[in-house]
Amino acid sequence: MSEESFAAFPEVADPLAYPLDELLVMHRLTQERAIELHGVGIVGPDGASNLFIGHSGAGKSTTARLWTSLHDVEILSDDRIIVREHKVREDKAGNDATQIFMYGTPWHGEAHFALPGRAPLKRIFVLEHGQGNVLTRLTRSQMVAELFARSFVPFHRHEYVDNALSFLERVADSVPCYRYCFEPDERSVERILNFRD
Repeated sequence: MSEESFAAFPEVADPLAYPLDELLVMHRLTQERAIELHGVGIVGPDGASNLFIGHSGAGKSTTARLWTSLHDVEILSDDRIIVREHKVREDKAGNDATQIFMYGTPWHGEAHFALPGRAPLKRIFVLEHGQGNVLTRLTRSQMVAELFARSFVPFHRHEYVDNALSFLERVADSVPCYRYCFEPDERSVERILNFRD
């Protein structure tokens, strides 16, 4: 890094700050059963951990604000969530039993929610603006496509893309996913709280 370039902005000259920190984490995740997704992770008042994914403008920060205004919830992040497979125990045959968890990140969205916690993932919802708070179950292939479209994957190596797709297939086999056409009011929160698979 050139000292001359940052002479007028000494607080900016941090080589490991954003966005490099996120790029390094993204590369690290390609070596594990994990991925970073564009989403808001909410641990609800009932203890259920739901991930709401969406492109920019889909309503992630709005969703985080709605939930916190109505209930005592934990928001792991309102913009970037890491989803990772985690060993939870070993079964009697000596095989690893795993579970999918979501993790908070420091990269928050407009609502500024970011926590360093984790929670077992119960459901995933693909956010879309709509009417009537309609939930539609996605097939495995639909789910993988929707998750991949909202993921952060280094595309310069096919191995990274292959690893990401393989992991998303594991997520699709473990966690139910729904398209959620929602209206941004308290009814959208209650719809999720009262929802049964």
